[in-house]
Amino acid sequence: MRPLPPSPPSVDRFRSAVEALGLGSDRLGLAVSGGPDSLALLLLGAAAFPERVEAATVDHGLRPEGVAEARFVAELCAALGVPHAILAVEVPRDGASVQMKARRARYAALGDWIEARALAALATAHHLDDQAETLMMRLLRGSGVSGLAAIRALGPIPGRGGQGRLVRPLLGWRRHDLRRLVEDAGIEPVDDPSNRDPRFDRARLRERLAGAPWLDPVPLARSAAALAEADAALEWTVAMLARERLARDGPMLRLDAAGIPAELQRRLVLAALGTIHPEMPPPRGEEVARLLERLRAGKAATLGEVACRGGAIWTFAPAPPRRRPG
Repeated sequence: MRPLPPSPPSVDRFRSAVEALGLGSDRLGLAVSGGPDSLALLLLGAAAFPERVEAATVDHGLRPEGVAEARFVAELCAALGVPHAILAVEVPRDGASVQMKARRARYAALGDWIEARALAALATAHHLDDQAETLMMRLLRGSGVSGLAAIRALGPIPGRGGQGRLVRPLLGWRRHDLRRLVEDAGIEPVDDPSNRDPRFDRARLRERLAGAPWLDPVPLARSAAALAEADAALEWTVAMLARERLARDGPMLRLDAAGIPAELQRRLVLAALGTIHPEMPPPRGEEVARLLERLRAGKAATLGEVACRGGAIWTFAPAPPRRRPG
């Protein structure tokens, strides 16, 4: 049985959000887990862009219910006339955060999927409440402007070196509005218990926010959007400064950092590191802070595979191979 479609105003609102992201007539991939948020994304996508959307569900293999949940989404997509794929991934359970590993595996599989299907972008169901939670989590971790910009409406798919577009057209929607949309369609969404598991930072924060009604997600999300604009302005400024202050000298980059504010120095140094060693993983904040301290003191340091030296002009070059002991 075909679910009831969303209301015309909801469909128009979603269509406008997608078109505002530059996806006028392109085919769009939808990441659908079976939870209420992603089911709302599916219902809105199918109604707003019939025959232009496809969906995929990632089975992480972490919960026995995952297979049945993916089949549930497949059946719903069949009822809606939306092509669907189930992407099975393997997530190691040892070592670092399982959630982080699952996220990396999920985006890797979804990125491969949209490339194979020649889809213009991947849409996820992140919404306004997710935005507010992310801002609060990053405030508690002491993030800078880029981190506090939180979830972007448009960006690259994580872990793919800038390849593939990721869009989030539901950032202006509240969680309860998306859940109501799914309920009105007559669908019972999947319940993922990890969303309430106190072992995870986001679940704990969500519970705290629910118990503090004076913390309104709407202005929090508005602040994140303002910080995203500020971050974009800083990046624009860095691009301008790089043309004036960064110069290639053979295999070396030379940076005239004199008189530049600290935040712009930091971003120019990151740009230099990325130019010398494009495949280097993004350095951690404390690593960059230590490097800047040494450069400002006129000292040398090596970060990753880049040799850096301070002084009147800062230089960055490929580090020589390390000698093997013995």
